[in-house]
Amino acid sequence: MGQTSCTEHFVINNEKGLHARPAALFVQTASEFSSSVDVMNEDTKTSADGKSVMSMLMLAAPQGTRLRLTITGDDAEKAMETLGSLINRGFDE
Repeated sequence: MGQTSCTEHFVINNEKGLHARPAALFVQTASEFSSSVDVMNEDTKTSADGKSVMSMLMLAAPQGTRLRLTITGDDAEKAMETLGSLINRGFDE
């Protein structure tokens, strides 16, 4: 089937932003997929590996931050659907 790449934009909507718990939840979820997950803070142009908690925390993404997710791999579409839902749900906080 070949590798798929998809890019979508999201806004951090949970009150405390992308702090340790949601970052860890994001990384745990991203790690369930074989695809690579690149996350960019569109406000600061900082990029992060979506499978690294330290990298995600370096995004310094408070509420209202715009993120761009680029996911590449065999399960990219399913990963985007799952991670996008997690962000849109405010990391269930």
